[in-house]
Amino acid sequence: MRVDLGNALSDVATPGLSREALDELDERVADAHERIQRGRDESEHGYAALNLPDTANPDAIRRAVEPFADAEAVLTVGIGGSALGAATLARALPSETDAFFLDNVDPEHVTRLLDSLPLADTAVNVVSRSGTTAETLANFLVVREAMDDAGVDWTDRTFVTTGEEGNLRRLAETEDLPALAVPDGVPGRFSVLSTVGLACAAIQGHDIDAILRGAGDEADRLAGSLYDSPAYAYGAASYALEERGAAVNAMMPYAESLETFAEWFAQLWAESLGKDGRGQTPARALGATDQHSQLQLYRAGPHDKMVTLVRPEERADRDIPHTDLDGLSYLGGSSLGDLLDAEFEATEASLAAAGQPNVRVEIDRIDERSLGELLYGMEAACVLYGELAGVKTFTQPAVEWGKKAARGLLGGGDFEEADAVAEKTTLTVE
Repeated sequence: MRVDLGNALSDVATPGLSREALDELDERVADAHERIQRGRDESEHGYAALNLPDTANPDAIRRAVEPFADAEAVLTVGIGGSALGAATLARALPSETDAFFLDNVDPEHVTRLLDSLPLADTAVNVVSRSGTTAETLANFLVVREAMDDAGVDWTDRTFVTTGEEGNLRRLAETEDLPALAVPDGVPGRFSVLSTVGLACAAIQGHDIDAILRGAGDEADRLAGSLYDSPAYAYGAASYALEERGAAVNAMMPYAESLETFAEWFAQLWAESLGKDGRGQTPARALGATDQHSQLQLYRAGPHDKMVTLVRPEERADRDIPHTDLDGLSYLGGSSLGDLLDAEFEATEASLAAAGQPNVRVEIDRIDERSLGELLYGMEAACVLYGELAGVKTFTQPAVEWGKKAARGLLGGGDFEEADAVAEKTTLTVE
């Protein structure tokens, strides 16, 4: 992974970072790195996620999914971090085994998806650390019923990824289902490089060892200076730009296969850093598609955001046919890849010309190793940002509040958070 901060410097952008400010910030990065390293050495909650390139066990994952080697499709039933990491890998990497995700309880969507799946040839992975996640268990009960109705023995097609205790663990023991353990000390949004994110990839036939090697390469680059670590350079610059008013971070990959990566990044950034009145609001965009929509705001709107432009340096390409049509002949002889690169660089230059800060992130290509680098790099950047901002990166109290309110409304317990629903202020226009 390579990070270019040139268009975030103060002689280009407003807000921007002077080289002197970066040097001063680098002293704080050194201190933050020491704290992160202590957390990793002691496998503290959250920091343990940065050890996954070494602690994850790909052989155990492959053994657990071996009974599903014949699957035509894999359905992951989870929500948030229990699904987004696996979805990022699945949608970035080609496979003959289709991957689907039930990460919402919209009944119409659930019904359409289940009606479209070859249930007898689908592997179902139910993912919940606690084994009590309401949305996940509700969807799983619906999936199980659909399999029963289709005459499919759901116990032959299901495995779980969960903690050492809880409803799913008891179900796995009762029904003798294959089970993978969610690693201790790894919050869901940081779990893509663990059993949570890699089981689906293994069923799809992807090289999960290469994913972990790529992540390990990026881990080896973590150092006490932002000038020596791409991940820290990105995290430090994002933090410093937010300090100067860039409250929005628009993640804009220039590869269709990385669109879900932007969703994964949005959860990572929002849930980890949005605390105590701090944090950047992540926005999701796709190059070149959103040059024709969101870019208008990013270039000509308020100077309250940074744009992160991500691309692979190598990709498969396709030639553009020659044409004699007026005004289009210049396209002939080039390729779609050439056009996409030109769009990328034009967007970058356009933002810089308008004084809007933007950061370039590049990987070699979209393959297992480079994805491991990118995912790990963003996780490390997020942890560094949290250290610099002084927030509790690995907690999510606002999310827990909503979970309690929903559970109380469904009769799952007596929670004062549910009472707040009845107290809603209304101003209805019909």
